[in-house]
Amino acid sequence: MQYSADGQSDGTATVQFPQPGFLASVFRDLGADQGPEPEGAAGRPASGRPGAGPAGDDQSAPGGPSDPNSADPNSAAPNPAEPNPDDPAIAAHARAAALTHHRTLTVQAEHDRLADLLRRAALPVSAMDFESQLRHYEPRPYPADGPGADEGSEPRWEDFAPAEPAAADPEGGASRRLLDSGYQRELAQARLAHQRALREWRTRRAEAGSPAADESRRAHEAAEEARARAVREYNDSLEECRRAYRLAEPAAVESLLERALAAAETATQDLSAPCRAVFRPLTRTAVLDLDLPPLDLVPSLTGYRLAPDGDIVPVPRPPADRATDYLRLVARLALRSLQAADAVDTDEILAGVVLNGWLREPGAVEPLCLLSVDADRDALARTRLLPPETPYEDRDDEGVYADAEQDEALVRLRQLGAAVTPDPYARTVVRPAAQAGATVPAAPDLSANEFVQLVRDLLTRGGLAEWSVRLRGPAGLVATGEGSPGSALPGRWVVWASRDSASVGVEQIETLAEAVREESADRGLRLTTGRFADEALDLTAEESHRHIHLIDGDGVRELARTHLGLPLAAGR
Repeated sequence: MQYSADGQSDGTATVQFPQPGFLASVFRDLGADQGPEPEGAAGRPASGRPGAGPAGDDQSAPGGPSDPNSADPNSAAPNPAEPNPDDPAIAAHARAAALTHHRTLTVQAEHDRLADLLRRAALPVSAMDFESQLRHYEPRPYPADGPGADEGSEPRWEDFAPAEPAAADPEGGASRRLLDSGYQRELAQARLAHQRALREWRTRRAEAGSPAADESRRAHEAAEEARARAVREYNDSLEECRRAYRLAEPAAVESLLERALAAAETATQDLSAPCRAVFRPLTRTAVLDLDLPPLDLVPSLTGYRLAPDGDIVPVPRPPADRATDYLRLVARLALRSLQAADAVDTDEILAGVVLNGWLREPGAVEPLCLLSVDADRDALARTRLLPPETPYEDRDDEGVYADAEQDEALVRLRQLGAAVTPDPYARTVVRPAAQAGATVPAAPDLSANEFVQLVRDLLTRGGLAEWSVRLRGPAGLVATGEGSPGSALPGRWVVWASRDSASVGVEQIETLAEAVREESADRGLRLTTGRFADEALDLTAEESHRHIHLIDGDGVRELARTHLGLPLAAGR
């Protein structure tokens, strides 16, 4: 803009154009045709001059397109350092990178699903006892007997008429109230409501005696009676099951346990892990067989990477981490089943629970036992089966997985004395605490807690009270008891019970006699499910060892039949 001497604008302007090379490169990048520029532009010839404009374009002028020595420093020339996307090798590398990323996302989705299963498997279960299964009948009224269906009296206008407004002038007549517009609107609405109610009342009166209305009412009453009868019959059958459960009948106990176990699986319905129950009335123990999830449920990879030669290479996880993740899931499923069995036993029929985790693989001859728990009622009562808070946390230092030694579920299982496989992927099995196959179990079929419970019940029924277990193991126990003077087992006793097929020799009789002296007891009892050697029988016949009493396998089975009323099969 030009200014005069007095500082005012004279209306003219001076335009500065950029360099020709810069403008040409901009237009070239935009893909637009270069239009004519104004005459007098700096650095450009005017139209009609040599080498200027479309009419006088000198193609051979220096710097023109035909000059091989001319070069525009600002023109977009190809850069040999930049990759060419049309190169087949580069396109193949890009496709391999995209495929690597897609496969890695698939592996990450598998990890996320496992983390979600770990979270849901640790959710507490609700008790499926008899009280929670009771049904209640709520009668439904007949539709024609709804609100306002009173046929006794005709709707009265007095019940619908609105309240008259207070007159501003006490001496003014009723004509003043008739001029109130609000009152007139309320009055009209009240008349409509009264007419509607009167019409419905008359319609019900007319239809009350019709055959169709009587048939509809009878059908409604019959349906309600059927509903009430179904609820009553269900509650009666449930009460019958409850009586059978309190009598420790196996079918009733197993039915209740399996209902509770099925209800516990609702949080992880997408994970197949059924659990079956067998009840042994001899020891009042429930044996649970839990089907473990397949091993390939836990991801074996952390992702994929692209090798320098273009190959897609899988990145495997450490085998120990994968085994830990599988055991964490298995531990949560086992704890959930134990909690369901413990919560449903409100009448305390169960003396203990044995849980075996079986891996059933397609094509395998027999399932593999990877987990076994033998817990009595006292141990279940002392142990919090599930953590008070959600065990799944997203931590930056550990991710969604934690070390097996720090996992809450595995720690609680080990507190119950569980046997857990160290490596499930190596198919390392553990010995089941008890087998639930035989209807009438033998001594080898019993778990360690079952055998202790059996010996305690036999001797307690015989009169040996104040039972105290000193030592216990898979093969037997050592305990002390006190019998009242009038009982079949008076005085203080030291009991050594074992289940084995080997014969008991003289050395064990001498050891029991020494324990009797150390405990200042009156008598000793050596109980075995096997038999005694002849030398041991001869020793107890001597005067120095007559305070030692012997019970062999036949005696144990006879005591079970006499005191418990239940059979015990001979050892195999």
